[in-house]
Amino acid sequence: MILGRASYVPVLRWRQAEYQALHRLAPAVRKRVVPSITIPQIEYDFEHERMKYTVQKFVEPFVRRYLQKWGFRPAWIALHETIAQGRMDGGVHVFDDVFDGLRRSRTRALPAVRLSEDSDTVAAAARAVRGGADGAGVILNLEDLASPSTRDEVEALGVELGVRLDGLDLVIDLGAPATYEPYSDFAAALLYWIEGLGSLESFRNVVLAGTAIPRSFKGVGRGNDEIPRHDWMFYRALLREMPEGMRRPTYGDYTIVHPDLVARDPRTMKPAAKLVYTKPESWATRKGGSFRDNRGQMRGHCVCVMRDSHFEYRGSAYSEGDHRIMTCATGMEGTGSLGRWKDAGMTHHMTMVVEGLAKLAAGP
Repeated sequence: MILGRASYVPVLRWRQAEYQALHRLAPAVRKRVVPSITIPQIEYDFEHERMKYTVQKFVEPFVRRYLQKWGFRPAWIALHETIAQGRMDGGVHVFDDVFDGLRRSRTRALPAVRLSEDSDTVAAAARAVRGGADGAGVILNLEDLASPSTRDEVEALGVELGVRLDGLDLVIDLGAPATYEPYSDFAAALLYWIEGLGSLESFRNVVLAGTAIPRSFKGVGRGNDEIPRHDWMFYRALLREMPEGMRRPTYGDYTIVHPDLVARDPRTMKPAAKLVYTKPESWATRKGGSFRDNRGQMRGHCVCVMRDSHFEYRGSAYSEGDHRIMTCATGMEGTGSLGRWKDAGMTHHMTMVVEGLAKLAAGP
């Protein structure tokens, strides 16, 4: 699996909105997308004061859903640390269960592990490679990059996985940095650390992912507001700062979702009705009051997105998310759920990113 210059790597936590958004992508967009999927932590049931599911029950639908929503297309699959520490019934490692199921369906999914991964998970990923996975991913965070021993650790991890460097995909995951600005300073620091990895040409693929989406939308104003897409603007600035001949990393992001899941008691939560609409250099937002108390306000939000120049609406044919906005605004469909509006925003976002990357690859 070799990524092209215009390939895009959305980093997803495989919750319903995320896999539905993948499923709803247009074929022309889908062929440019290779997701990095993490099977996330199990949510907490505040009412019964326990986890909502066992590891077995939580992970069991993954293979079926992956095939339904993404089919035989390539992706990296990683495990949240709490899932990696858990076991399926009978003591089976989650990676063994997942990749045994995927192998039978001849998918092109690959395991991805972090430098800090426990030995059992690395061993299970190695079994997936021996079972037919075409290579593996190694996920590095900022702390990994800053360490002078990272190159040696990556090479040692490749040996454990049974994968040569030219079969390893390096995913540099910035997460949600405190700030990307000034871009030139962050780019200089990042390039210094990346150069410490040695030649990037040694690896099959190199991905740089991160986000500037806020952890909470509490600070986002009611009505219309805007959030700069610093991760995307930084990526373009980084390419300009890169020395001539240096390998250009593939772009990735967390779409419109923050990487950290904050556990909140749904009985006390009243999330706002909102739309997040991606533009070339920002996220335009439309936020109202409690969704639970007034779902009908979503219709007004959709009308606003279509009519207000602040949003630069791309038309109902642009993506399934744009079509959903139109059908709600015109009364053809109901106001749905918050999760449905999240996946609509994600589908539009991924379409916008693929378009932006295609323009960037084409040059000035």
